[in-house]
Amino acid sequence: MEYTHLGRSGVSVSRLCLGTMNFGPVTDEPDAHAIMDRALEHGINFFDTANVYGWDRKGWTEEIIGRWFAQGGGRREKVVIATKLYGSMSDWPNDTFLSARNIRRAADASLARLQTDWIDLYQMHHVDRSTPWDEIWEAFEVLRQQGKVVYFGSSNHAGWHIAKANETAQRRGRLGLVSEQSIYNLLTRAVELEVLPACRDYGVGLIPWSPLHGGLLGGVIRTTEEGKRRLEGRAKEALERHRPAIEAYEALCAALGESPADVALAWLLAQPGVTAPIIGPRTIGQLDRALRALEVSLGEDTLRELDRIFPGHRSAPEDYAW
Repeated sequence: MEYTHLGRSGVSVSRLCLGTMNFGPVTDEPDAHAIMDRALEHGINFFDTANVYGWDRKGWTEEIIGRWFAQGGGRREKVVIATKLYGSMSDWPNDTFLSARNIRRAADASLARLQTDWIDLYQMHHVDRSTPWDEIWEAFEVLRQQGKVVYFGSSNHAGWHIAKANETAQRRGRLGLVSEQSIYNLLTRAVELEVLPACRDYGVGLIPWSPLHGGLLGGVIRTTEEGKRRLEGRAKEALERHRPAIEAYEALCAALGESPADVALAWLLAQPGVTAPIIGPRTIGQLDRALRALEVSLGEDTLRELDRIFPGHRSAPEDYAW
């Protein structure tokens, strides 16, 4: 396993992050525990979750992870656990967003569900435009002073939000954000405009979610033609909208002798500023296959061809700041 620092922090995390959103609603608890054990065997030490995961049964995923930690064997000590807050945990008005009150209550609730004394990375799942940054950082500072949280990160924030957050933290004499979790893949490259440049400038590690764009970059044309997958609704519409590019992409991957999923992950790993793409395996087999991406080396010609198929924003932020 390869490791890197989480942004400008000193903590080392694996180049692949284990996403746990499927644990509970899709993957049952015994299988989820087996996947986490296998992840540790492979050297994956970076796990991501959120307090709302479990969806109809919010908190379920954190509970599953907590019972896995409780088995001992160094599980908690080996893992850099990241969780998130923002989403509504009840129908009451103060159990949502980023008020100091909700930050305090949400952190304590996540700690209880995770059966741990501390959260390594506490992330704001979305932007709260109604709560001042000074209030957010004051609440975060208390959590850090209490030893409940080590690092703080954001998710789905714009470049402006990252700048504002870190400038406020710096004014208060604090470290600020060390990570941003955003959608980023070959098909969705908007973060290259301002989010990724802001992250690089502030030393914030980017953690891409949906690296395969819901499976469209995972060999979707071949699997549907072979009858292994059936697309309906928005997934089918997305494929038809991007079919020429995806056909060219799958042909390139075939010429390379690599699976499309591995190439998509390897491309992200090659991007400056990216810490670790989030993989969300539903089975141990999917986890094992994802590790192949760490061995895929993409040459300059291949990277240029991928940019031709999926145009990005290589000159950002100067795309429009001329």
